[in-house]
Amino acid sequence: MAAETQDGPSIEWLMAQPYDMWGEVRRSECPVMATEADAMGPGTFYQITRFKDADSVLRDDKGFASSINTQHIGQFMGELIVGMDGEEHRKYRNLVAKAFRASQLERWDETLVRPTIRRLIDAIAPLGRADLVASVTTKYPMQVICGIVGVPLDDAEQFTQWAEEINTGPLAPERGHKASAAMVEYLRPLVEARRAEPSGDFLSDLVHAEVDSEQLTDGKLYGFLRLLLPAGGETTFRVMGNALLALLTHPDDLARVYADRELVPEVIEETLRWETSVTMVSRVATADSEVSGCPIAAGSPVGVLTGSANRDETRWDDADQWKLGRPVQHHLAFGTGPHQCLGMHLARLELRVGLIEILDRLPNLRLDPAGVDSAVVEGYAFRGPRALPVTFDAS
Repeated sequence: MAAETQDGPSIEWLMAQPYDMWGEVRRSECPVMATEADAMGPGTFYQITRFKDADSVLRDDKGFASSINTQHIGQFMGELIVGMDGEEHRKYRNLVAKAFRASQLERWDETLVRPTIRRLIDAIAPLGRADLVASVTTKYPMQVICGIVGVPLDDAEQFTQWAEEINTGPLAPERGHKASAAMVEYLRPLVEARRAEPSGDFLSDLVHAEVDSEQLTDGKLYGFLRLLLPAGGETTFRVMGNALLALLTHPDDLARVYADRELVPEVIEETLRWETSVTMVSRVATADSEVSGCPIAAGSPVGVLTGSANRDETRWDDADQWKLGRPVQHHLAFGTGPHQCLGMHLARLELRVGLIEILDRLPNLRLDPAGVDSAVVEGYAFRGPRALPVTFDAS
């Protein structure tokens, strides 16, 4: 998989193109890939490649526990809901879910999401050319998440950097720990202010929400915030870049979507299936087991390759191709089972509003021939384009 470097993830990790390898394993007699565990810990690391197996493992929280996330990414994020199982997970998930209620999403749509994307497009619309990754996609979701939590816009860029360093902490531990501590130190005054005087916002909901007469402990509260900020910003910005690249490399479909914004939700779902931004979910086998006849030893780390599962040729025709008009079928971009992503409705909202605003404000959008070679989706566990140089009719 990836080699660790002192300063961050290796080039192999960041620029990997693993789909051909995953496809070969998926179509083999044993569709579970066994490798030395490296960043996941000692022993053998098993990676699940087929849809039906991935779906089954993610739903089986007794046979395949989430506790490995506490040992793995938890050392950088703290006490994590994604590292809990059973009744403990149910209780704390219900507590946090209250902060994502539908009325909050509606409020964020008008007061935060739309103003954020419009402000970013305002800066490039008169220019006629831009790198959409540098100018829009890397900034938009993190500014939204920071706005939700109450972080001033001026500090969103710092949070983007911390998020990247926390997310890749297992590959550069010293850097990850430093970013994690810095984020908590920044957030602590915001949390204490809401604790003293609730303001009715998202952070107040988190601080004061109760389930079974219990509130989030400080450890779980800061753990959730350190999960939310990287997850909410990093994942959405990458998949938005993937969606834009898909449209830009399918000009006939782009023309159809320019003509009919009702197609945008389908663009989003097909992109989530074709190039989800996070390709792997971590679990640990709680007992000796088998997946499609392949033995997995108790205590082994298991990577559920949702990216591979979403291209399973037994479920989707031409699964490696981005293609509108497919029959609606459940994909695993947001996982499934007890740990299905809490932020998926917010992510879909941001993607829908963001894509529509870009199409509304940037007519005749096309890849800039001068930089087209850099417009490539790449990466092993996190996938997205590093750049999206485009031209459009200035306005």
